[in-house]
Amino acid sequence: MRSRSNSGVRLDGYARLVQRTILCHQNPVTGLLSAGTDHKDAWVRDNIYSILAVWGLGMAYRKNADRDEDKAKAYELEQNVVKLMRGLLQCMMRQVDKVEKFKRTQSTKDCLHAKYNSATCATVVGDDQWGHLQVDATSLYLLFLAQMTASGLRIIFTLDEVTFIQNLVFYIEAAYKVADYGIWERGDKTNQGIPELNASSVGMAKAALEAIDELDLFGAHGGHKSVIHVLPDEVEHCQSILYSMLPRASTSKEIDAGLLSIISYPAFAVEDLNLVNVTKGEIISKLQGRYGCCRFLRDGYKTPREDPSRLHYDPAELKLFENIECEWPVFWTYFLIDGVFNEDKIQVQEYREALEGILIREKNGIVLMPELYAVPPEKVDEEYENPHSVDRIPVGKLPHLWGQSLYVLSCLLAEGFLAAGEIDPLNRRFSTGFKPDVVVQVTVLAESNQIKNLLQDRGINVQSIADIHPLRVQPARILSNLYTMLGRNKNMKLSGRPHRHIGVLGTSKLYMIRNQIFAFTPQFTDQHHFYLALDNQMIVEMLKTELAYLTSCWRMTGRPTLTFPITHTMLVDDGTDIHPAVLATIRKLEDGYFGGARVKIGKLSEFLTTSFHTYLSFLDPDCDVKLFDGPNEGRNSPDSEYGGYPADFCEKESQDELDQYINDVLQSTALNSYLPPTSKTANQSPVFSANHSTKEILSIMAKTKGLEAPAVSMSLPTKVLNNRKSLNLVDNPHFFETKDCENVLHLPKDAHGDLDCRKLVEQLKECPTLHDQADILYILHILKGADWDTELDGQYGVTVHCLLNELYRKAGLSQEWGLIRYISGILKKRVEVLAEACTDLLSHHKQLTVGLPPEPREKIITTPLPPEQLTDLIYEASGQDISIAVLTQEIIMYLAMYVRSQPSLFVEMLRLRIGLIIQVMATELARSLKCSGEEASESLMNLSPFDMKNLLHHILSGKEFGVERSLRPVDSSSSSPAISIHEMGHSGATKPERSGITKLKSEMKQRGSTPSSPTSTSPTGSKGETSWGDRKGQWLRRRRLDGAINRVPVGFYEKVWKILQKCHGLSIDGYVLPSSTTREMTPCEIKFAVHVESVLNHVPQPEYRQLLVEAILVLTFLSDIEVNSIGGIIHVDRIVHVANDLFLQELKSFGATGSILEKDIATGICHFFYDSAPSGAYGTMTYLTKAIIIYLHDFLPSTGCAMQ
Repeated sequence: MRSRSNSGVRLDGYARLVQRTILCHQNPVTGLLSAGTDHKDAWVRDNIYSILAVWGLGMAYRKNADRDEDKAKAYELEQNVVKLMRGLLQCMMRQVDKVEKFKRTQSTKDCLHAKYNSATCATVVGDDQWGHLQVDATSLYLLFLAQMTASGLRIIFTLDEVTFIQNLVFYIEAAYKVADYGIWERGDKTNQGIPELNASSVGMAKAALEAIDELDLFGAHGGHKSVIHVLPDEVEHCQSILYSMLPRASTSKEIDAGLLSIISYPAFAVEDLNLVNVTKGEIISKLQGRYGCCRFLRDGYKTPREDPSRLHYDPAELKLFENIECEWPVFWTYFLIDGVFNEDKIQVQEYREALEGILIREKNGIVLMPELYAVPPEKVDEEYENPHSVDRIPVGKLPHLWGQSLYVLSCLLAEGFLAAGEIDPLNRRFSTGFKPDVVVQVTVLAESNQIKNLLQDRGINVQSIADIHPLRVQPARILSNLYTMLGRNKNMKLSGRPHRHIGVLGTSKLYMIRNQIFAFTPQFTDQHHFYLALDNQMIVEMLKTELAYLTSCWRMTGRPTLTFPITHTMLVDDGTDIHPAVLATIRKLEDGYFGGARVKIGKLSEFLTTSFHTYLSFLDPDCDVKLFDGPNEGRNSPDSEYGGYPADFCEKESQDELDQYINDVLQSTALNSYLPPTSKTANQSPVFSANHSTKEILSIMAKTKGLEAPAVSMSLPTKVLNNRKSLNLVDNPHFFETKDCENVLHLPKDAHGDLDCRKLVEQLKECPTLHDQADILYILHILKGADWDTELDGQYGVTVHCLLNELYRKAGLSQEWGLIRYISGILKKRVEVLAEACTDLLSHHKQLTVGLPPEPREKIITTPLPPEQLTDLIYEASGQDISIAVLTQEIIMYLAMYVRSQPSLFVEMLRLRIGLIIQVMATELARSLKCSGEEASESLMNLSPFDMKNLLHHILSGKEFGVERSLRPVDSSSSSPAISIHEMGHSGATKPERSGITKLKSEMKQRGSTPSSPTSTSPTGSKGETSWGDRKGQWLRRRRLDGAINRVPVGFYEKVWKILQKCHGLSIDGYVLPSSTTREMTPCEIKFAVHVESVLNHVPQPEYRQLLVEAILVLTFLSDIEVNSIGGIIHVDRIVHVANDLFLQELKSFGATGSILEKDIATGICHFFYDSAPSGAYGTMTYLTKAIIIYLHDFLPSTGCAMQ
C-alpha cells in the first residue's frame, strides 16, 4: 500500500469534517438534509448550499486520487449529491399541480413550498402559514442542476422528469414581475408577510435561465428530447430589471448582503463590472462588521431587542435594531470564494484570517461555523453609542450548515484542491468579460411580387416571400402558438408554456421544425393587434429601437437575424409607391449603420451559416405532443384573428400536421367588403377595389371573444354618443359635455318612439364620413351587442363586429388616427404587450396611475396585473370616454419603450400619472397652437402614433418644442387639422418657421386666445401678452410639466428624511408627513420615497405641487446647519403663501397693476409667481428663503449668516 501524500491527508481531514458536520444530517431514505438534530425540516435553499461542499470534495478526490479507495470515496460523495438533488426533485414533483397553477396566477397561494419533511418529502406547513414563495430557491435548484449535470453527474432519469424541469423553467421565467418573500423568507423587512420584488430572486432566476438553456439533462447520453428550452427575452427582462434595482435589494431594503450570491458565486448574474463593484462596496461599507456582515439594515432577527413571542414587528420599532443587527459569518465565505474567482490573493488572505478568528473549535479538532454573532443583552446601550465596539457572542444553529459547507468549499478552492472552473463548468464566471460588437443581420422581404417590383424600380433588390422557398417565413404569433406545446405532459397534467408574446430576441433566431427552416417576423410588424403598426413612421421608429436592443442584449453564439417584411400597408395611399419613411430606412440599412446599430443587409440564404439555430424537437412527429388536442385548440390564444403571409402558404391539401396547424391559426377567408362607401363618392375611389381581386390578403374577421353587450334600456342615453368633439381635456377635465346628438344624427324612431335599428343600418349608406358610420355602429354596438346581425343589403351573417373591423381597416388605410382610436375603443382592442409594458414600468420601481386625478377616479397600479384585469381597470378609470382608454394604453406602451431604452429620462420619478400626462399633452398643444381646449383635445386624438410618442418624449425630457399645422390632402374626409411636432432650434423656432411661416403664426396669434390654466376658468389676460415677449409662460409650463410627471430634484427624498429627523412632521396641503416614518424606514429606501410622494400627490394642481417641492428643498438646506430641532409640524403651504405675499408686495412697490397681479383662484398664488425662474434676485427661491426665515425665526442660530 502506498503511503498517503500530504494532499491526501489534508483531503481526509476535510472528508472527516464534512462527514461529522454535514452528511450526518442526511436522511438515508430521501437524501434530504435536516436543518439540525432538533429540526426535522429541510429547506430547499439550505439543502443546495449545504451539499456544495460534498460535491466539491468529491471532485477534489477524483482529481487527487492516490489510490483506488479515493476513487471509490469520490463516487460515494457524488452519489450523496445526486441523492439529495433527487430528493428535492421528489418534493417538488409531488406539488406538480402548484407548478401548473402558478404559471397562470403567480399567486403566493399557488407556489412550491420552501421547506419539506426531511424523512417523507411531504409538506410541513400550510400554503398560507409560511412565506413559501421564494423564486430564488427554485432558481438555485435549477442553476445547480445545470452545473452538476455539466460536471458529469446524472441527476435526471426520465423524460417525465425532463418535462417537469421544463415547467420549472416556466415557473421562474416570470421572476422579473413576481413579488416574493426572498432569500430571508420575510418579504418586507417589517416581517408582516408582505411580499416584494427582490433583486436576489430576479438575479438568481436570470442565472438559472441562462445556465439551463439548451442544456441536455441526460448529459452525454441524451438527444434532442432531453434538451431544455428558454426564451431569451425572458432572461433579458430579468437582466434589465436587475440593473434598474441594484444596488438596492428591494423596496424596503436599500442594501442586502444576500446580493453577494448574485454579483459573484454562484450566480454571476451581473455583466456590468462597475455595478458589481458598486454593490460590493455598498455591502462592505454599510453591512460589514467584526464578525461577518448584517443581512440588511435594521434587521431585528435574534437581536436582544427582538420580541421572540411574535413574528412581526411594529413599523416604528425598526429603529430599535439600528447598530445592533446580528452579524453572519457566512457572508465572509462568499467574499473568500469571490477572491479566488477574481484571483485576488489579498482578499483571499484577508477573509481566511478573519474566518479563522470567529470559527468555533471543538476538542476533537472539528471546526464549526456559527449561524450569527449577536450583541450580549447587557451591552446593548454600549453598542448603540459606539457601533462595532462590543465583543459579540455566537447565537443560533451550530454548525450553520449553509455556512459550514461554503467554508469547506472555500478552503478547497483556496488550497488549490479545486480550480474555479470545476465548480463552475458552465463558465458563468466570465459574465463580466469582454463582449465583441454585435452585427445585426437584416433581411428585407417583399410580401408580394407587386411590392418587389416597386422596390426594384427604386433600385432596391429584395426577394419576395415566395422566392425564398424552401425557407419559410411566418409572423411571430405562430411561434408563440408553437411554444405553447413545449413542456406538455398528459400524465402529470402539465399544459406547457403559457401563451405569451415572443420578443425580438426570440424572433432573431432561426428555427428547425420538422426539418424545415423557419424565420419569424418580429412582433412590431404585426398590424392586426393594435394600430401602432399601421403608422409607417412608427414602424421605422420601433425597428430602430429593436435593432439597438439587439445590439446591446444579444448573448447567443452567431449573429441575430431580423426579418423585416414590406407589406401592402407600407405603400402610399394609392398603392403606386412605397412610403418614403420605409424607403429611407432601407437605404440607411444598406449603409451598414442604423440608429446606432451595426447592420448587414442581405438574403436569408446567405445568413444561414452565421445565424443561431434552435431545434424545436418537441414538435417532431414521434413526440407525444399532439398539435390538435381538442376541437378548439389553437383558437384559445388571445390572438387568433388574422392572416399571415399568403405566399408562404403550404398547399391547402398538405398532409403535414404542422402545415395544417399553421393554416388553422392563420385560418381566414378573403376580405369581404360589406360597408357601403361614404356618400360623397364623387372624388373618392372605392378603397377596396384593388385588393378585392386578389386572395392575397387574409381577413381578420374571426370573432373575438369578450364583447358582451351591457343591458341597456331601448331608449338611447344621449351620453353614449358624446359626439366626441365635445371632449375637452384642458379647461374642464371633470365632466364630458354631452350634446344632444339626436339632432346631429337624426336618429330614426319606430312606431313606439324607440330607436329603429333597421333604419339606422340603412343610414350607413347616407353617411358623409367614416366617422358618422362609426357613430352609427357604436349605437348599434351598445344597443344590440357586437354579434347582432345587421343583414346589410340583405346579406346574412354581417355582424356589427364585422362591420366595425372593416371600418377600422378603412380608417387605417386613410390614416385617420382619431377614428382608429375611437373604433379600437369600441372593439376594446388591447395592446398585446400591455401587461408586459406595465410590468416593465413597475419593475423599474415606477408606480402607475390611470384616469384623471383626484383619487377615487384615479386608479393606482402598484403590482403587475393580468391583461384582462388591467384593461378593465383602464376602461373603468377612463369613465365615459373610450378614446381616453385607448390612449392610456398607448402611452403606457411608449413609457415602457423609453424606460427600456432611455432610463435616464425617469430619474427621480416614482409615480407616472397617465391621466395627468394626457392632460398636459393637450394643454401643451393648446398652448402651442393657440387654440381652445376642445380643439386641442381633438388634435391630440388625431396625432399619429409617431407624433404622439415624440410629444411624450418632449414632455418627459423637458425640451422646448414647436407644433405646426400641416395641410391635409383635400380629399381626406377627416375634419381635424393635421399636426407635426418639431424640436426647437437654437433660436427657439422650428426650421420651417424661420423660413417664412412666421407670418402665418402672427395671423393665428390674432385669432386665437391663450388657453386658460387648468385650475382657473378665466383665461389669463391676453392684454399683457405682447409686453412679456415669447418667454411668457416658460417657467409656469416647466413647473406644470414637472408636477404632472412627478419629477423631483436628485437626492430630494434623502433630504426630506433628514428634515423629518429635526421636526415633528411636514404638513402639505392638509396632509401630514409625520417624523415617525424615519423610525421605520431608512433614507435611501424606495418605500420611504413612495410614502413622501403619496403625500405630495394629494395636491391636485401640478404647478402648485412643484412650488411646494421647491419650498421643501429650501427647507432641506436648513437640515445641514447645526440646528438640533426645528420644533413642531412645519406647514409648507404657509411658507409658500408667505413667499407669494412678499413677491406681490415687491411687485406693487414697482408699480405693477392689473393682470400681472392676477391670482390663481384655486390656490391663491399669483400667476406671475408661478412663472418666475427659481434662481436670481427675483427668483422663487429668494422669496421662499425669506419666508422660511420669517416662519422659523425662533429656531435659527442668531448669528448674521442665517439670512444669506
